[in-house]
Amino acid sequence: MYEEHCRPIYYLALRMLGNPTQAEDATHDVFLKAYRKLGDFKGHSRIRTWLYRITINHCQNFLQTWHRRHIHSTDDAAVWERTADAVASPLRLLETKELGQRIQNTLDALPEEYRLLLLLVADQELSYEEVGALTGQTSDAVRGKLHRARKAFVGIFGQTA
Repeated sequence: MYEEHCRPIYYLALRMLGNPTQAEDATHDVFLKAYRKLGDFKGHSRIRTWLYRITINHCQNFLQTWHRRHIHSTDDAAVWERTADAVASPLRLLETKELGQRIQNTLDALPEEYRLLLLLVADQELSYEEVGALTGQTSDAVRGKLHRARKAFVGIFGQTA
């Protein structure tokens, strides 16, 4: 289960937390929680959907407690350096890093619900039905909110150019 799902779980945690070290810790915590609760898994959804729900809850709880105790900065260059191609030119690396930072800053500026919907549909490629099951909404509600989230993202992203 870990080998099959660790990368998407890490990526979701990274996008929600904005810090690679915290995302790694969250990924390990999620799989530890899943292992402990595997007997409670009823099979009403796919394992992947269940792991995403655990990840979302874990990251939201972490952010609530983290923000109370720390000033949080998403200006962590390591996030974007890890995703850079090792053979890319320095100019291309800089452009990729700047674009990644703009995307993360735009996501951070969105309301939490919009950010989560965009991450689940665009990054994790979940269906509207799967997102609805994770967030307790109908697929039509997800579709409508996702439309508004995309418009808000484009509006904010355009302002940061």
